[in-house]
Order: sequence, then C-alpha cells, then structure tokens
Amino acid sequence: MIGFSKVRVKQVTKWKEYLKYHSGVGVFGHRPRESIEFDVPEEVLSKRFENCRAQQLVNAYRTYGHLRANIDNVDYRKETRSIKELDLSRYGLSGGDVVDSGLLYGHNGKQTANNLREKLEGIYCGPISYEFSYLEIEAEREWFAQRVEGGIDTIDGERRIEILKELLHSQAWDKFLSIKYPTVKRYCGEGAESLLTFFSTLFRLTTSELKHVVIAMAHRGKLNVLSGLLQCPPVKIFHKFNGNPEFPAEANSACDIATHLSASTDISMNGNTVKFSLINNPSHLEAANPVSMGKTRSKQLKLMEGDYSRDEMSRFGDKVLNVQIHGDAAFTGQGVNQETLMLSQVPHFEVGGSLHVVVNNQVGFTLPANRGRSSRYVTDLAKSIAVPVIHVNGDHPELIVKATNIAFEYQRKFRKDVFIDYNCYRRWGHNELDDPTFTNPLLYKLIHNRKSIPDLYADKLISEALITEKDLASINAEYTKFLQEQFEAATTYTPQVTYYQEQWSGMSAAPAAVEVWDTGVDKEMLKLIGRASVTTPSDFVIHAHLAKTHVKNRLNKINEENVIDWATAEAMAIGSLLMEGRHVRLSGEDVGRGTFSHRHLMLIDQEKETIHVPLNHIHEEQKGFLEVANSILSEEAVLGYEYGMAFDSPDNLYIWEAQFGDFYTGAQIIVDTFIASGESKWVRSNGLVMLLPHGFDGAASEHSSCRMERFLQLTDSSETKPDSEAVCMHVANPTTPAQYFHLLRRQMVRNYRKPLVVVAPKILLRLADATSPLSDFAPGTHFKPVIGDTIADPLRVNRVILVCGKHYYELHKERLKARIDDVAIIRVESLSPFPLHALQQEVGKYKNARKFIWSQEEHRNMGAWTFVKPRFENLLGKKLLYAGRAEAATTAVGASKLHRVEVEHILREPLYNIK
Repeated sequence: MIGFSKVRVKQVTKWKEYLKYHSGVGVFGHRPRESIEFDVPEEVLSKRFENCRAQQLVNAYRTYGHLRANIDNVDYRKETRSIKELDLSRYGLSGGDVVDSGLLYGHNGKQTANNLREKLEGIYCGPISYEFSYLEIEAEREWFAQRVEGGIDTIDGERRIEILKELLHSQAWDKFLSIKYPTVKRYCGEGAESLLTFFSTLFRLTTSELKHVVIAMAHRGKLNVLSGLLQCPPVKIFHKFNGNPEFPAEANSACDIATHLSASTDISMNGNTVKFSLINNPSHLEAANPVSMGKTRSKQLKLMEGDYSRDEMSRFGDKVLNVQIHGDAAFTGQGVNQETLMLSQVPHFEVGGSLHVVVNNQVGFTLPANRGRSSRYVTDLAKSIAVPVIHVNGDHPELIVKATNIAFEYQRKFRKDVFIDYNCYRRWGHNELDDPTFTNPLLYKLIHNRKSIPDLYADKLISEALITEKDLASINAEYTKFLQEQFEAATTYTPQVTYYQEQWSGMSAAPAAVEVWDTGVDKEMLKLIGRASVTTPSDFVIHAHLAKTHVKNRLNKINEENVIDWATAEAMAIGSLLMEGRHVRLSGEDVGRGTFSHRHLMLIDQEKETIHVPLNHIHEEQKGFLEVANSILSEEAVLGYEYGMAFDSPDNLYIWEAQFGDFYTGAQIIVDTFIASGESKWVRSNGLVMLLPHGFDGAASEHSSCRMERFLQLTDSSETKPDSEAVCMHVANPTTPAQYFHLLRRQMVRNYRKPLVVVAPKILLRLADATSPLSDFAPGTHFKPVIGDTIADPLRVNRVILVCGKHYYELHKERLKARIDDVAIIRVESLSPFPLHALQQEVGKYKNARKFIWSQEEHRNMGAWTFVKPRFENLLGKKLLYAGRAEAATTAVGASKLHRVEVEHILREPLYNIK
C-alpha cells in the first residue's frame, strides 16, 4: 500500500511552476506553494513490471471500466456494453494464467486472470464506477485507485434504517404535496430521492473539521432537501404554496417562487456544528454556481484561511466547503459552468475545490440525453480541469454513501473539484403539470412501470430483516401526520425576519429619503496614501517607463494638490478604506494594470516577474488589504463570483471592472437575476460596484457603450414621484476624479448597501481638464448628484443643456471656443436615483431660460435620454428637448469619417441649432 499522508500536491498543474507571474513571495489572496513530488514505491513498480500484461488489464479497467458499468437505473435503450479494451486476449492473457493479486490495491497473493477480471468487474463495472485515469498528477491517480480498490465503506444497520427513513420521508412529502397542491409546480424529487442520502452523508462528513458549507442547488428536489434535511419548516413552504409572501410585510419584498428559497441552518453531529447555507437561485439555475463560490471565498477571507492566512500550512477549504448541485441538461448546456470550472484553480478565485453533484435525470425539459449534449456523460466538462468523476446508480443509496465518502476525501486531500454523476430519473415531466409522454413515450413507459427508489430500498431492508412492513407503515403514517399538522398551521403562520442578521446585523434597508454622506478624508492621509501607492521595495525593478511617467507624475500631482487624476483618486479611495480596516477586492480582466494602462495597482518586477501591490504597504499598522484579482476572460462567472463575495460581506468593498463597458453583456443574466432584482426578491442587500468604461471615441460599436440604458431600465426608479436611496440599483456617470473617489467611499460609509454601476471613463483618465484639486477630497466633501455651471451668468442664460459623462467636456470646450454666453451646462452625475432636488436647485437659477435640452453622445434609442425625459418633465414640469445622435441599430459607427461627422453634429446641435 502507498502512504499518502504526507503528499501535498500543488493546487495548480505542474506546468504553471515555470510561470513567475503571480509568484515569488506572493500577494494578498494568493500564496504560491511548492510542489511535492510523488514517486510510486519501487516494490509496486517492480510488481507491475513483472506482471506487465496483467497490469495492462488493470489499467484498462481503470480507464474504460465505466463504459460497461451499470450506472443507468432506467437504461431504456439497452446499449451494448461490449468493450474490447477489457478483453483478456487484448493483453495476451488467458483465463487460467496466474497473476499477482497485488496489482490491485488491498489485495494480495496469486490468482487466475479470470479471478482478477471478476474483481475488476465488481469494482469498476457495477452500479458505481469512476473516471480518473486522465488526471495529470500521478499522486491523484494512485490515490484514487487505492481508494476504490482497497477502501472499505461499511454501513451499519442503524445508518441503513436512517437512510430508508430519509427516502420514505421524501416520498411521503411528494405524495402529500400532490394531494394538497395538485395544480402547483413543485419540481419534486420523485425519481431522485436518494439525493437526500448524499446530503445526510455530507452532514456526517463535514462536522469533523468544517465551519461553513455553502450550497448552490437547482430546483429539482430542492423542496425535499429543504424540508427534509435543512430544517426548513414545512409550514413555511405550505404558507408559500398558499400564495403568501415568505417575508414580513415590512420587508416590502416582491418575493420569489418556493423552489428559489434559501436556507441557513446549523447542523450538529458528534459534538460539532456546521453552518449550512443554501443560496437563493434564479430560474437560470446554473448562474448560482459562481455566486456560491464567491460567497465561499468571502467566508474564507473572513476566517483568514488559505492564502489569506499568515500560516503557510493553511489551505483554502480548511473551514469552508463549496457544494454545487447541478441539473444534467443545464450543466452541459449553459456556458457559465465552463466559465466557473475555469475559475476553480485560478489564483484569487480558487476555494479549495468544490464538491459537485449532477442530478442526471435523463431528460432536459423534454429533450432526451442524446440530443442534449455532444458528450457521453453529463460530467465530461470535469475533464477540462482534470478532476475525477464518480458515476453512481441512484437505485443504490448505499453506493451514494460510498460515492460521497470518496468525493469528500479526494476534495479534502487534494483541494480540487470532484464530481458525482448521480444517475436517477424524473417520474413526471419537467414539472408535475407536464406530460412527458408527448416526447419520450418509451422512457416514461419504463419509469411509470417501475418501483420507486424508496420502495426498492425498503424491499431490500425487509428481505434482510432490518425492518418490517409494519415499521414502514408507521414511518409513513407518523411523517404524514407531521406534515398535516404543519399544513394546518400554515393558516396562522407568520413569516420570520431572516434578513439583516449575523454579519449584516449592522446594516439596514436603504431609507426612503435622499441622503448625503461625508466621505472626505484628511489631506495628509491622502498624501501618505498617494505616495505609498507608487512606492516599491529598494530591490524591486520597476518598468522604466512607469518610473518615469506613472510614479513621477503621481508624486508631482500629490505635491501640487491641484491636478489629481482619475487613477490617483481611485488609489486614494481604496487606500483610505484599507486604512480604515476594510478589505478591497478589484476583479476583472487585466484590472491590475487597467485596460488603458492607467491604474498600475499591481507592479511586476522586470527581472523576477514577482508582484508588488503598493497599497498593501501603506503603513505597518494597516488592517485592510487590497486583493487584485486579474480574472480569466469571462464575465458571467466572474461577475457572479464577485456578487457572491459582496452578498456575504457588507464590510468589504468589491469592485468588478469590465475590460470595456460592453463586455458586461456576457453577464447579463447575473445583472438581471441577481444584481438588479436580488434585494427585491430575497431581501438580500449587496454593495457590489461595477465599473463599465464607456465613451464614444471612434472605437466602433463593441467598445463604445456600456449600454447604460439597460441598467436604467432595470432600476425601479419612478417617473412620477421623487426617488430615494431605496432604488434597487444606483447608476452614476461621474465626470471628475473626486466624484469617483466619493462614490467608492460612499459604498462603505453608508449603513446600507446598494449595487453601484459606474459608467466609467476612458478618455477622461488622462484628460487635463478632468482633474480635481485635493481640497475636493477633504473632510466635509461628498458626492454631488448634480454639478452646476460655474461660468454662465444666470441672467443671460436662455438655454440650459443637461448632460452626463465625458460629453460635458466636449460641449464645454466648444462653448468656450465659440464664446457662447447664453447657455448653461448642467452635469447630471447620478442618474439613479434621479437627482430631483439637486436639479430643482440648479435649474431654478435660470429664470430666463426658455429651452431645456438633454444632450448626449449616445444614439437617441440608447443612453439616458428615455430615462431622463419623463422624469424631468413630470417632476420638474418643464419640456425637455433632445440633442444627440439619431436612432441606430449599433452603438457606434465603424468608420472614422462618419464618426467625425457625428461628433460635429452632436456638438453643434445643442449649442447652435436649437434656438
């Protein structure tokens, strides 16, 4: 037997050792680890060499045995399982040849080749089988072979009876619902009851060392798990099925369907308690997976485990485990799963490996498996990140226990993802009101004529005299009685307050008022932060160009105090939060440098390629640190991940930046179903910041617009009454570095959290006019929702132009050039909430103004026009005219000549043509 107790394999594959980027001494959130080589002992290699033909047979079963396994508990196609690679003759063996049993872990002595093959058939070709031969790390392959060939998974009679009770309760639950709510879609667990065996086994495994388990789960069987194991009172679900809200009236929640409910419960076993958190999910089921990983990482940060810890032996996953329960068709069909898997071993995104279960119920909505994917298995995506898969037949609950044990042990050993392909079926259609025989008649003929999983297991235990028919009747009657009592209690049930508790107890819902928060910082502190932001160790070799420009320019600007640019303002905002003890995480593609090479929060040594994050070295007593998380080229999974981190922690600032504003469209599902609507549906606040570079500068359609109109449409801002801080999503288009500074700080200073969309600049990053004096950052200063005109004489003004974003500077420059003195330009910095009061104050200055114009660089059917117009006219009582590009199908033209013509038009129209 091979000893694995001291083997600690690096969490990333070996080829990454040669890349020094993100290496060296490490940075906050990622600490490189040395690989510990693993060698198969000489005696094992010698035995394999001496029995090389038999060893080839063993290897063949380890590689191809799953192809002959009996893992499909319906198998209506009756596929032939003649696998030539498993024939003895393929390796020059005959049945009577004597071989060494020791080729299999846990076996000794001599035996015939036929006997060896029988053992291999039993291990690899029964109702449970495995795929692990493609694992890149030898230690993992050998460990897995040893575990499945020599491991012992015994289940005593008491545990078997517990399993049966869980299955019977699940079945009774579904039958009860079918009687009480025959016309309600319940997405029941019938055909997948033994999924509860996975959960109950997981409970027993996790209570030995873990503190938190974060779960994402699709809707199939979710109510069974909630009511049966996660301690959600059935009365709460009945109350919901009766058409009532799941939250108290004061929560003012739009609510969600029952199968999207969440749960947070403490499970105590063997003297230990673990917090199990099942997160809310939208109907885009797999979108919840990266959210659950982000929540997991947030808890790991809170506990300072893994690469956040000063203990070099600490590993991600020591105290927090991520579990994802997938649907079969959704897992293979939705790209967010590939994106999420590709995060699993990436620095700053790894969580120590997730435990996955794919509920393989044969059909996706109405689509059979052979039309639902191009791969053999629903789990074949796992091979893309070289992690193992355990295939198991759902008719065998005791093998579910074994599969869970192995998966959990692998995850704990190697801190990598692992998959269980849970083969089951769906007794009804996509929901209980659907007839699946329209499209899958033969499959459902088999399903409707077979015994249920609980009944099969009950027959097994009765045949072994562990339980009697009378016992079964008693279990069912007792649980049905309990459900009836809960059902009757639903008429008087009062929803409990489940929000703003634990780490959120210091937070509240945003007020139905307009608030101003002092977000200024002492000037000397800002100077300290600014200087520290470009300070490197004496032996650090900084890029020569950065030393000459970035470093020198920033120091000069700080000393002069009058020309603070965008990147410096951002560094000062982040640094001030760090000094206040808050962690800040900036995530996205190439965010360390910044798409426009302006940020440089992360510096790379030009000789050693090690990373230095200057803001993590502001002061020796700082408590907060910056995590710069350069992400994979993904938007949906990464944005979901960051939402999950912010979802879990109100105390830290989480920022996601799109490489260009339009890139966020790849994450539209996350925006629609979580960011914009999460608080309304689930009463779960979130302070995530999205930075979306935006601006028409001739870069053509794909990189000009962040589609701010979509975000504005998603807000619940009112067209007919004043907005308050309570709008679901705040959207701002700041025009100065100080405004951006205050927006970031305001996210943390307030005692409530709202998602913030920053329509971020490109050209303004270096525009000389777009700078702020240091005094604009001092104590007593704050974000201004509207910036008024400082040069126009109110008495002479007959036209007022309202504008947002960089378009202001172009209009202002043209106004000065033409010496126009009868026009005032007002900058609308906050779009949502709509700044009615501030606008009233500014507009009220111009008593002689006869025309009010909204000018934008976006096309008329885009940008903020359709959002601003009804609010301005309804609430300020003045007609608003439009000046800008005409309607278009694309956000920007792709020819420079056309672009110049458009620019001339949008500058001249509001200043000259509208009289």
